[in-house]
Amino acid sequence: MRHSQFGALFAAVSVVALLSTGSALAQSSERAAADARIGAEIRGRLDEGDARTRGSDAYRYDDYRVQLHAGQRLQAELRSSDFDAYLAIYAEGRTSGEPLATDDDGAGSGSNARLRFTPESEGVYIVRARPYSGLETGNYTLALSERAAPRQPRPGRISVGRDVSGRLTSGDAEDDDGNIFDAYAFRAGAGERVAVLLESDDFDPVLRIGRMIGGSFVELAQNDDGAGKGLNSYLVFTAPQAGEYVIQATSAGSGGEGGYRLSLEQGPPAPTARTITIGENVDGRLTADSARSDSGARADLYRFTGRAGQRVAISLSSDDFDSYLELFDANHNSLATDDDSGGALNARLTYTLPEDGDYLVEARTFSDGMGRYDLKLEEVAPPPPPTAIAFGQTVQGDLKEGGAIDDEGRLSEDYVFNGVEGRRIQAIMRSGDFDALLQIGAAGDEFEALASDDDGLGQGTDARLTFTLPETGDYVLRASPYGKDGKGLYSLELVDRGPEPSPGSLLVGATARGSLTESDAVTDDGISFDAYRFKAKADEKLRFTLISAAFDAVVEVGEDKDGDFRSLAEDDDSLSDTHARLNWTAPRDGTYVVRARSYGPNSTGDYVLMLERQP
Repeated sequence: MRHSQFGALFAAVSVVALLSTGSALAQSSERAAADARIGAEIRGRLDEGDARTRGSDAYRYDDYRVQLHAGQRLQAELRSSDFDAYLAIYAEGRTSGEPLATDDDGAGSGSNARLRFTPESEGVYIVRARPYSGLETGNYTLALSERAAPRQPRPGRISVGRDVSGRLTSGDAEDDDGNIFDAYAFRAGAGERVAVLLESDDFDPVLRIGRMIGGSFVELAQNDDGAGKGLNSYLVFTAPQAGEYVIQATSAGSGGEGGYRLSLEQGPPAPTARTITIGENVDGRLTADSARSDSGARADLYRFTGRAGQRVAISLSSDDFDSYLELFDANHNSLATDDDSGGALNARLTYTLPEDGDYLVEARTFSDGMGRYDLKLEEVAPPPPPTAIAFGQTVQGDLKEGGAIDDEGRLSEDYVFNGVEGRRIQAIMRSGDFDALLQIGAAGDEFEALASDDDGLGQGTDARLTFTLPETGDYVLRASPYGKDGKGLYSLELVDRGPEPSPGSLLVGATARGSLTESDAVTDDGISFDAYRFKAKADEKLRFTLISAAFDAVVEVGEDKDGDFRSLAEDDDSLSDTHARLNWTAPRDGTYVVRARSYGPNSTGDYVLMLERQP
């Protein structure tokens, strides 16, 4: 960021001091999860130095590790008088993804949280204590307990070909969400398909099928409004193994009561599994007479044999319908699904087989289409360990046939580096042979992109990815072509851009002359910006004007709290096609931030920013 101000002096900031401060802050905000046990009551506090996420929805948090066994009924309760409590639970090692369960106000009493969770498998889980939003601090109490098994009604019996009539009443058993239900048990053989229909004129029916594990109901399938059944619930279920299963008949809302009719029938014929071998292509056709999957869509089923650790890629393409793929084990337990990863409306999934044996591939339509399709099953090499890359280093690579293939069928090469929370990194990929694509993700067994860039360098088809690291640790850069057919030579450069520059200062009545450069701070969309702090009083009417001959100007006003920006207002073209003017009224006394930026990424150049009171 290069700027100067006329009418006021900017606060001078030492670059060395800024870098060292940023590093210290990043290191102090990293904290490992603390061990906790069922029955513990933890008195904690969220402080300025605690771990925190990044971005516009950043929050502080404390993490706790807890060991749970399958079917164990965890209850976590977070109470605080200092902030609005929020709880989330994750599988260990997956806290950067979606939580398994969350709760905001489940404990009642306003802003306290109560989370209930029953794991399907034994393992270590992370309980995250945090405020509902923002970077609030304060004291809290976290209590971990095991809930007693709910009063499970002795299930009634139902068998295939029979139906029962019942009534939901206020005296029935309740699930964890407070919904009353009746339960019915039936036996099924491995692979047996049943069709269940729940009808009611008094409430919106919901069907759940599961098994009792450790005294708890573990759901395997659920349906609210079966296709063509109105508000009634219809579910086709394939038993993954021989044994007893439980149907819960309940309502879509906690207040649902009244009469119902439940029927259990033999399910429609499953698609007959045809043999396909790894390396084979199959031309198929879905017709009006095709069998139906459990989802009700037309489907063909294929069986293949694989070995533990083998990585397979399955592709389904069609010009006639929206393709959908699902992979099952031999007992019809779903392992993976995909809709559009094959490009357009085609499906592709890549999966590493967990054990020796048979697997099932279901080729079906996403909705109710039919027509011709092409199914391809192939073995792909597991990705090699990523190559280390250091900041300031440029590496040369060659994507060629026989190399690693990503989940979308593109050649790819991975590079690993270690970074510190809050630091900005920039990766630049150039190639004269193909359209470059860069992705970044946290290091782990499965690559999941946190950010990507295609043409960010602004020089045709080369990529430039700028990213602020959300936490300290190892990260993987994935270099690949944008299209599946791309291959050839490339170069990859990794640069440490340091922490984001601190905002300058701007007085009302002053003019700032600056320049957007490649080393400036960037938004989540990769747009460079300069930031200036200013003070305003409640209801003060201000005008911001941003003029540039080098880029399409956007002026944006917001609040910056602990490094996280919340936008309040912005303008693009109110002054002219490429110049911005924003009239804005301050909502309260305080310090605000104005950003001078471009409309899109890869735009740099000189600008003039004026701040004045509205006439």
